[in-house]
Amino acid sequence: MAISTKPASGFRDFLPTEMRRRKRVFDVIERVYNAFGFERIDTPCVERLDTLLGKYGEEGDQLIFKILQRGDKLERALQGEQVRDIDLADAGLRYDLTVPLARVYAQYRNDLPRYFKRYQIAPVWRADRPQRGRFREFYQCDVDVVGSSSMAVEAEVTAALATILKELGFLDVRIHVNHRRVLQALMQVSQISDAKEADALIAIDKLDKIGRDGVVNELKSRGIADDSVATLMGILDGFVAPGTDGFSNEAVLAHLEGALASSDQGLSAIADLRSLLSFASGGPAASLLCLDPYLARGLSYYTGPIFEVRSDAFPGSLGGGGRYDGLIGMFMKEDVPACGFSLGVERLLVLMEESGMFTDEVSDVDVLVTLWGAETTAASLALAHELRAKGVRVDVYPDHDKYGKQFKYADSRRIPYVVLMGPDEVSAQTVTLKHLGTGQQQSFPRSDAAAAIVAAISKG
Repeated sequence: MAISTKPASGFRDFLPTEMRRRKRVFDVIERVYNAFGFERIDTPCVERLDTLLGKYGEEGDQLIFKILQRGDKLERALQGEQVRDIDLADAGLRYDLTVPLARVYAQYRNDLPRYFKRYQIAPVWRADRPQRGRFREFYQCDVDVVGSSSMAVEAEVTAALATILKELGFLDVRIHVNHRRVLQALMQVSQISDAKEADALIAIDKLDKIGRDGVVNELKSRGIADDSVATLMGILDGFVAPGTDGFSNEAVLAHLEGALASSDQGLSAIADLRSLLSFASGGPAASLLCLDPYLARGLSYYTGPIFEVRSDAFPGSLGGGGRYDGLIGMFMKEDVPACGFSLGVERLLVLMEESGMFTDEVSDVDVLVTLWGAETTAASLALAHELRAKGVRVDVYPDHDKYGKQFKYADSRRIPYVVLMGPDEVSAQTVTLKHLGTGQQQSFPRSDAAAAIVAAISKG
């Protein structure tokens, strides 16, 4: 039976065109993160299993790719009377980049600055069901600030995010914002018990997927009392959804202040949101921030403001994050304030491709050096080396085919220029540069050909 050449489900191969597009997006993200003063780190793709478990909620724990014990340890585990997952596996592929950051900070705190501003661009793995824009292996582009509880951190993080979205060309996106303590206050005033809080949050977070009636039905199916459902939905029904006529952040805040007037926790969270909007008002995120009381986000470690990037052109989130002041404390004896954001670059790429945002692509190569025959190959290769030494990206056609075939190859790779060094050029000690787009040719003396070609390419 033939071996399938397809990658495993949820995993992908990336051909050169796709890699060029990915590099273009990653370069923008990294440049913006650097401009905001963040420093890059990296962490292992494998973490201890006890590092990962218990950080993402029950559903998240089930999506961790676990790595089996090896050798004698596996044999002993299999021979036990009751074989448990924790006995069979001792490590897992990293689920996200935030928990590894928390571990790194706890390990190296004394070597890090007072405010640790880090970013990381790396793959993560989840044993999820593959679907449009959702894969089992994908890259996250995280940015985080550790060490401050000021809402200025949220303002900076969302400003970096907004800058990236705008530089990539996204005009129809919003950064939805809520606060975990607003959600908890809503649970309290609706008399939803702590035991049912997670169930309620999961339900209301699905508004964009299942609609209001679907949220009500799910709340009831999860055991939330009818009176509590009525109170909660009565409050939530008073909001105008982001992206629709009549929406304003001030109206959301005013409605929240009225609904949560009896909750000190809720009023404190509303004050945080006011500060965030005020601090962000002079930056690139001001026009994108939209308060959304339905936003819950599933990860259990969030403690303050939470964010999601959304677009009407794409279902679900294009990125998410928030404040998680208690996560690092799981690795230390004290809590450390932290806030960050993870950009869903894979979904952004899908949306960019579907929206035709890669129409201005250029080649990774500046010039193709052609080969005429064996007698001129050495001279052609020598010129290629000279051009590379001057910073030119050069490909060499490896066979002695007719020029037409070599030009067709250059076209297929979008290479704009070709260099000709046939017998006539070698005899005359010249080099010919041809622009494939216009058909124009220029000849230069061989002695200064490299410098002349560099100058011609730079002029376009």
